[in-house]
Amino acid sequence: MQLIFFPAVGEAKPGAASLVAMAIYELDPVDGIAVAAVGEPGQRRFFILATGSGRTLTLGCEKSQIQALITRLHEMLEAQQIEGPEPAAEAESSSGATPGEPEWQIGEMGLGYHEARRMFVLVASQGAVGEQPGEQPGAPPDDAPSVRFWLSHDQVVAFSRQAESVLSAGRPLCPRCGLPMDPAGHPCPVMNGARPIF
Repeated sequence: MQLIFFPAVGEAKPGAASLVAMAIYELDPVDGIAVAAVGEPGQRRFFILATGSGRTLTLGCEKSQIQALITRLHEMLEAQQIEGPEPAAEAESSSGATPGEPEWQIGEMGLGYHEARRMFVLVASQGAVGEQPGEQPGAPPDDAPSVRFWLSHDQVVAFSRQAESVLSAGRPLCPRCGLPMDPAGHPCPVMNGARPIF
């Protein structure tokens, strides 16, 4: 089984909860997993909510981590010749659960496929504690907790569909420049002759 890790920028939350003493925690198999977002578009905080093995977990994450995860899930579904998710219905945009305070902030995620078990495994590791917003994530301490989520093909397809729906419920994109538009207004660079900077 090969795991591919992809870090993402995000502020780590100090004061990890009950998982700190565990190097790796297994949700094998996952009973349910979803993405939740709290706040107004443009100011939303993102979470991964999961249940399994008699445990419920709430982990903080960044939108960019979810976007990278969805992209990688689609690639792996295609590689395994599993039919990808259909466009998400609006009713699926909510996980149905309100996240509480996260146990910790995800610093790095990895995704792999276990051929013998025919299951996907998502690994989420805590980021370095004390990072400031906008800083590149540092190396997590050796005893930083990690969680392995074991997912069936159907769970991966459903999770991908639900996560895409949550992401699409954010700010609408400007049809001219493709940047997110705020409710208070949008200084479109195309309208003033400038080009967007990416």
